[in-house]
Amino acid sequence: MIERVEGSEKPFLYVVVCAAGVAAGVGELIEAAQERGWETGVIATPIATGGFFDIAAVEARTGRAIRSAWRSPDDPRPFPAPDAVVVAPATFNTVNKWAAGIADTLAVGTLCEAAGLGVPIAVLPCVAGGLAAHPAYQESLARLRGMGVRFGEPYSGEPGPGGGRPKFPWTTALDLLEGV
Repeated sequence: MIERVEGSEKPFLYVVVCAAGVAAGVGELIEAAQERGWETGVIATPIATGGFFDIAAVEARTGRAIRSAWRSPDDPRPFPAPDAVVVAPATFNTVNKWAAGIADTLAVGTLCEAAGLGVPIAVLPCVAGGLAAHPAYQESLARLRGMGVRFGEPYSGEPGPGGGRPKFPWTTALDLLEGV
């Protein structure tokens, strides 16, 4: 999963995208990361590749194919090893599976391995209030924080005063990685 490939002088950022409606804006995170000097590659959960964001636009922006499945042993290494990882948006399912070590997708397997290797990880949760209150989710957050994972403020997507939904704080993930 995490492998070093020669050739890039810029730090490499894995962007893990989960299936949440706000995933459509992931290009904003990628653009901001590139402006801050990161080279980027996207790993998406299998469900996220089913229309949650514009795959062609993201691939054009990063210059790399989006990964959502493991490569076979004969396939070339698509990404260098990460210098850091951002998970945005991070769903209830992904956070809980990651904290439990259930590496049943490339995205969660990559997160498990990156955490084990001490790679800096920033997470922007996108979890509705009812799910965020679930005891398993709260335990997962505590476990991941104990592993050094950095979390942004939770985003529920709930309409605020006046009815509009707040903007997803994409660049907060990069702020959490400052100094990496």
